[in-house]
Amino acid sequence: MEEKLMSKKKPSFPVNERFHKYLAKYNRNIKIPVFYDDLLRFSGSIVVYDQHEEDTFWVRCYYADHERNDIDNSLKQVYTILHSDGSDDSLEFLNVDAIDYCTFGNSKPFRIKIRNVLNDSFTYFYVKKADASRIYGLEFEHILSPHRINFLVYRDTLIEEHIAGIPGDVFIDDELPHCDERAKTQIAKQFVKFNERCTIRLLGDMRSYNYVIIPTHDFDHVEYQIRAIDFDQQSFEGSLKVYRPQFFKENFKMVQLVSDKLQDSSIEQYRREERSLLAKRIINAQTRYKELMRCILNDQISNDDNVRQLRKELYEFSNDMKFKRARSMGQILRTALDFVKRNYEDINMKRLV
Repeated sequence: MEEKLMSKKKPSFPVNERFHKYLAKYNRNIKIPVFYDDLLRFSGSIVVYDQHEEDTFWVRCYYADHERNDIDNSLKQVYTILHSDGSDDSLEFLNVDAIDYCTFGNSKPFRIKIRNVLNDSFTYFYVKKADASRIYGLEFEHILSPHRINFLVYRDTLIEEHIAGIPGDVFIDDELPHCDERAKTQIAKQFVKFNERCTIRLLGDMRSYNYVIIPTHDFDHVEYQIRAIDFDQQSFEGSLKVYRPQFFKENFKMVQLVSDKLQDSSIEQYRREERSLLAKRIINAQTRYKELMRCILNDQISNDDNVRQLRKELYEFSNDMKFKRARSMGQILRTALDFVKRNYEDINMKRLV
C-alpha cells in the first residue's frame, strides 16, 4: 500500500528564467564559487555510522590533494555567503571538517560540516542539484510556515542551511515514550497543525524522517514544534494522501497520539487555527506571494496524470468547482490557498457585519 502511495522516483525539474529572476529579486540567486558537480569528483569514501553503529546512508568523501584545498576554500566562501556578508575576513577561522554524500533519496545531497576553529562550534549546510519543485517548496515554506529558511540558488546548484531538531523517527522511538502527558497532548496538537499545513500547501512525503521535532524550554515545561526538512515533494504527486502526513505508516504513533489525547472538537479547532494563520501569512506577504504564484502558474513541476488525479481528489474532498478547472499543479495550489484565504476573509466579514 505504501508503494502505491508514492511514485517510484520524482524527476528533477529545471529552474526557468522567470523563476530565476524572482529568486534574484529576493536575494536567493547569488553567484557561488562551487557547484554540485564539483563535489561529485571525490576519489573515495567510507560509510558513516550513527551512535548505535547503524548505517546512516551517508558516506564521507575524500578528494585528491590537488583538489581538496580549492574545494575547502570554495565551501568556506559559500558558508560566509549563506550566513554572513560573503567577505573573506573570517575564512581563516573556518575549517571544513567533513563532506558527506547521501546515497538515499531523490536529491542525493552533500552535507558540509563547517567548524569555527576559535571556539570549536560547528554547523552544517547542504549542496544539492537545483530542482524547481523543491525550490518552490522552500520558498512556500518561508512565506507560509511559522519558520524562516535560508537558501541560495546559482545555475544548477542549490545551497540549503541546516534545520536543527530531532529527526521525527528518532523522536518517536527514543523521546516520545518518556514524555509526560502534558507534553504528549502538546505534540498531538502540533501534529494536527503540521498535518493541516502540509495538506493545504501540497507539501508531500512527510514521513517521520522528513521532519524534525524542535523542543523549546519555557519556564517549567517544554514546548514542541514540528518542522519539515525535506521539500522534494512539493506539488508533484497525484494522490491527495501523499500530502497528508497522517496516512504514512511511519507516522502511525503520532496519529495514535492524536486519537488518544485530543477530542474531535479540539482537532477541528487546531485545524481552523492553522488555516487562519496560513491565510494571515498570505495576506501579510501579499506582494511576494503573488509574484511566486505567477512563477509556479507558468511552470511545469509535475505530469498530466498527476494533475488530473489530484484535482479530482481535491474536488471530491472540498466540493470546490475551481479544482475541476485547474490545468496545472500551480493552478491547483493557488485554488487550495485561495480557498483558505477566501474562507478566512468571509468569516471575518461576517463578524464585522
